[in-house]
Amino acid sequence: MPLAPKLATFPAIRGALKFYQICSIITGTFLLLLVAEMILKYTPIQLELFAGGSGGFLWFAPVVDGPNGLESTGDGVNLSMAILIVHGWFYVVYLFSCFRLWSLMRWQFGRFIMLAAGGVVPFLSFIMEGIVARDAKRYLAEREAAEASDSSTPASEGAR
Repeated sequence: MPLAPKLATFPAIRGALKFYQICSIITGTFLLLLVAEMILKYTPIQLELFAGGSGGFLWFAPVVDGPNGLESTGDGVNLSMAILIVHGWFYVVYLFSCFRLWSLMRWQFGRFIMLAAGGVVPFLSFIMEGIVARDAKRYLAEREAAEASDSSTPASEGAR
């Protein structure tokens, strides 16, 4: 029988769940932006998104084949690269939120792998966020209801 979370950790679990939900949405959003950026860059479209520079506020610059692979021709801030970096670093934060929730809830290791996959499989973080939030909230509510009914039953009635 797997270990169950202690009642004293329920407030920490609720905080970890909220943090996980926020991280899940941010990570999933940046993953979708990253997929769109990769489609633009590595398909025959071959464009990258830039801010500022010679093209104006937001503009697409062509990507050309160079001696070191694909090279950008734009000037200004490369938003495509910024999306890549932000997703990468925020994935680390997302993994921390997954680990914290997983360890507090005392789930099996396979559940952690599914949570971690949410940051690399498009749309999975949104799906997992809904499933995990529903499961965790239901578990907490059921455990608290069970504890409340156990504590309201006097010891003499429980002995009968």
